[in-house]
Amino acid sequence: MPRLLQARPIAQGDGRSPKRMASLAKTALLSRDDWGLASLSEEHRRDILALLEDRHGRGATMVTRQFPVDHWHQVLGDPTLADALLDRLLHNAYKMTLRGESMRQRHAIVNNDVPAT
Repeated sequence: MPRLLQARPIAQGDGRSPKRMASLAKTALLSRDDWGLASLSEEHRRDILALLEDRHGRGATMVTRQFPVDHWHQVLGDPTLADALLDRLLHNAYKMTLRGESMRQRHAIVNNDVPAT
């Protein structure tokens, strides 16, 4: 998600934004990782809303986040846009809550035999 939002001004500046948004709208599965970690400007919220509206009925959108859905309004900011975004994301959504330790921690290689330099 942060990379998508960072690339927005560049695509808008060089005229690629409409084509880019159309391409994202047609994608069969759009995966948005780290939802809500970066703060959203008014423009970001409107762009995401437009993208979700364009994708409605066209494909799946997968969102991952580090906090419960009931905190999304607070993170999204503007209550009206938050309602609209969440309506489009959560209507007909499948919600999965993962439990347990992080898979990154579980699979991390710990090497305690590193020689001191």
